[in-house]
Amino acid sequence: MAEWSPVETTLDEPVSETILRDLREVGAKLRLVVLPRASQAGVLDRLKEWDLWGPLAVCLTLSMALSAGAPRDQSALVFAAVFVVVWLGAAVVTLNAQLLGGSISFFQSVCVLGYSLFPLDVGAFACLLLHVMTRSFLLRAAVVGTCFAWSTRVSVVFFSEIIEAKRRALAIYPVFGFYAFIAWMILVQN
Repeated sequence: MAEWSPVETTLDEPVSETILRDLREVGAKLRLVVLPRASQAGVLDRLKEWDLWGPLAVCLTLSMALSAGAPRDQSALVFAAVFVVVWLGAAVVTLNAQLLGGSISFFQSVCVLGYSLFPLDVGAFACLLLHVMTRSFLLRAAVVGTCFAWSTRVSVVFFSEIIEAKRRALAIYPVFGFYAFIAWMILVQN
């Protein structure tokens, strides 16, 4: 008879260890988005291990950045609008990828789309600073354009791996539209 060995669980670990482990995991996935590698094989496998803590943090950060730049009486509305646009947009893009035969779960796709928003977060904070310092629309447009291209590239690399070649354009177009709409929201915040 085989000897029974207990399964390793994290139910009895301290909450602080759980939080630190999750924060390290979120940081590692953000690093994959910020510093993309030439070889995407390991990156795609890592991003397929989905979690929603990172995308939630990225979404909340973007919502706070855009609501901070909004007029005082509209900041709550802007926060809610950004939050809803991000999650509904991610759901629509994910549903589209699944209907096109993508080999990805709903939460994996939402996770990738959420982490890929991080460059646009950086762009939103940069635009807040640029608006205060220079008020140059062209400089803000250049920053947002760069962050938009960065976010789109990360997602496109991932989605091009899970969708067959003949349907790839149909899967990539909504990703482009999703990030373009969010970039537009950042650009017109003031």
